[in-house]
Amino acid sequence: MSAPLLSLRDFRVSFYTPNGVVQAVRGVDLDVHPGEMVGVVGESGSGKSVTFLGLLGLLPSTAHISGSATVNGIEMVGAPNKVMRTVRGKQVAMIFQDPLSALNPVYRVGNQIVEMIQSHEDVAKKDAWERAVDLLNTVGIPQPKARAEQYPHEFSGGMRQRAMIAMALANSPDVLIADEPTTALDVTVQAQILEVFQRIQRELNKAVVMITHDLGVIARVADRVQVMYAGRAVERAKVDDLFASPTHPYTQGLLDSLPRPGQSVLQPIMGSPPNMLQPPPGCGFAARCKYATNLCSEHLPELVPFGNSETACVRIADIDLSRVEV
Repeated sequence: MSAPLLSLRDFRVSFYTPNGVVQAVRGVDLDVHPGEMVGVVGESGSGKSVTFLGLLGLLPSTAHISGSATVNGIEMVGAPNKVMRTVRGKQVAMIFQDPLSALNPVYRVGNQIVEMIQSHEDVAKKDAWERAVDLLNTVGIPQPKARAEQYPHEFSGGMRQRAMIAMALANSPDVLIADEPTTALDVTVQAQILEVFQRIQRELNKAVVMITHDLGVIARVADRVQVMYAGRAVERAKVDDLFASPTHPYTQGLLDSLPRPGQSVLQPIMGSPPNMLQPPPGCGFAARCKYATNLCSEHLPELVPFGNSETACVRIADIDLSRVEV
């Protein structure tokens, strides 16, 4: 396998607050290779978005980042602003969760893409504008010349998300990070947006990180998936293996909570995530886990190989996680 385009090692993010230090991300490892789509899944507050905002240096000054995060071999942790500006947009780009707030409401969509192009390349505005129109066409926006002249409020939700993808592609980055790209979109538009990402991955050989809480999105587009809980990775596997044979109780809980035809009562995961001001010394999921023992509360598990997956559970060899049909 080729060298990873994006690599995290013991990556950590903490926030200093008047009430103490919030340990949002607690030692995450991840590799993303060319032409690969990796899903990062977890419930709200699991640290999945903060991980990649920290990688790109987009967190507030109260954040403290440590560990290692490289893009094309360039270390991002502690990098000067000049290096960060060179890498952001050019080698790695992020598509944010809410395109309406991410796009500038008083500038035409085409001009915003032109600005992105000219921030990294010395190119005439006319040429940049033609590229902007081509990019809008690439992501499936009809009548791209006319659409480039319009403002964000004149776009539908799905069209705004396509425009954000076009902006992310403006400087041909090797890695795309998509943060909840299908949130608030109807099912039909959601499927269309996911098809755009698959085409980008396949035809342009881009590495894509898909951040989501929606396991349906993961099942549809991801090659591999990393499950996060309480700021840590608790399971990593190929997507087919994860759905067929989950190896962590939290993953099992996520899959069990999916609605199924004929099911009248959903099966939620009982309890709440831990307070990250005072994370537990052991497994973060122990308080909600029906398999937990005293050992789970005392020992912080690391990801270890188990079957076709890697899992962070000290009891995995002792418990039977039933096959999940989805």
